[in-house]
Amino acid sequence: MKRFILMSALFLCAAFAANAQDWAKTKLEKSPRHQEWVKIKHGDREVNCFIVYPEVKDKAPTIVLIHEIFGLTDWAREMADELAAEGYIVIAPDLLYGSVTNGGTEELIKSGGNVGKAIQALPPAQITADLDAAVDYAAKLDASNGKVVVAGFCWGGGQSFRFTTNNKALKAAFVFYGTPPGEGDMARINCPVYGFYAGNDARVTATVPHATEQMKAAGKTYEPVIYDGAGHGFMRAGEAPDASDANKKARDAAFQRWLELLKKI
Repeated sequence: MKRFILMSALFLCAAFAANAQDWAKTKLEKSPRHQEWVKIKHGDREVNCFIVYPEVKDKAPTIVLIHEIFGLTDWAREMADELAAEGYIVIAPDLLYGSVTNGGTEELIKSGGNVGKAIQALPPAQITADLDAAVDYAAKLDASNGKVVVAGFCWGGGQSFRFTTNNKALKAAFVFYGTPPGEGDMARINCPVYGFYAGNDARVTATVPHATEQMKAAGKTYEPVIYDGAGHGFMRAGEAPDASDANKKARDAAFQRWLELLKKI
């Protein structure tokens, strides 16, 4: 049953495939903030990460941002920049890097590869190791105050929830329309988890009541919010030029809630 839910969630992500993201690329190129690519090494692997720094004088918290099943797209990087504009360092690993090509998401797309299929094939242990390396790197940045949170969308939302069961250094997790980890793994969660779900996303949002019960039984903080009328992927779709009213409303409300929660970290 859990596998069916996971595969259904991945299907939904594919069904809401990202259209051309020229609008996101344009916003990114106009940003005044410092952006850079860094290859973070761990063991015999390295992962390419996109980092954006805020224009602030004090040390800042860091957000590890996990991309959708579409990989580290222009929109994912533009979202990182939006968060940096609010005062946060954001590091977004390209979890496809080195797994299927000599490069990552962009190279796979250019070669005509199936990004969704490649992401589904990523070993969970490798994903965790890549994210652990990103957290360690982020916490040690000169501009960081040492506090690190994780956030993810779609496939990345599920990964952000799962990652809380494996990394005790996280201060919070922000799960955007992602499925929960297994009940037996929830006892290992060491930080609050905040969920953002779409009203018109039956398969993923159907996991929320059970996850709420399981997290409560495990003595963990889990605060989900469901945005009526929104569809799966509303954080991206709600920002696009052709956004529906429901997706735009949900996106704006979710982003505001996210910022309010981040201020409490």
